[in-house]
Amino acid sequence: MVTANRIHQVALAHFAEYGYDGASMAKIAEEVGIKKPSIYAHYKSKEDLFLHVLQGVFQQELDYVGALLRRHEQTLLHDQLKQVLTLYKESYEMKPELKFMLRMSFFPPASLHEQVMGQLYAFLDRLESGLVPLMAQGIRTGEIGAVHPEQAATAFMCILDGLFVELLYGGPERFDRKLEASWVLFWRGLTCDCKGGHPS
Repeated sequence: MVTANRIHQVALAHFAEYGYDGASMAKIAEEVGIKKPSIYAHYKSKEDLFLHVLQGVFQQELDYVGALLRRHEQTLLHDQLKQVLTLYKESYEMKPELKFMLRMSFFPPASLHEQVMGQLYAFLDRLESGLVPLMAQGIRTGEIGAVHPEQAATAFMCILDGLFVELLYGGPERFDRKLEASWVLFWRGLTCDCKGGHPS
């Protein structure tokens, strides 16, 4: 199990740096300290290794967001949601896993396009589903208006998706500008028929 975990860690670093096509199974094995054929005792192929690594990164990201929201479950919905968006900029600079996840999501290997998209949509659907109870709670407490929780979660995911694009193609200034503009209108829409809504 230790070897499998080590292969996973090294492969993540190589896929993140060189991409799928540029990563070498021989070099991954060399860094792990094993022979190349030994990798196939744990993973059937390079494709299998890549997909396991990507799935692990998606799960790690779900766990991260879930833990973040649980730590701040007593916080206002406004602050919880805004924090999720804001922290992605910091995470992108510090977490190679997030860079790898986004790059592979937007530029999947051609031969694995269908499998990568399947994992990506499963990740996004689970993240969105986890936001629905938060939106419903915001409605019950009167922090947001009588919107559909599912629609509110979907709208939030649209903002997140756009900010992911800025993380890849733009810089911090573009990210901040897009975040502030979209957030103000998003939150105003959620609170338009609610007297106690947070102004920004």
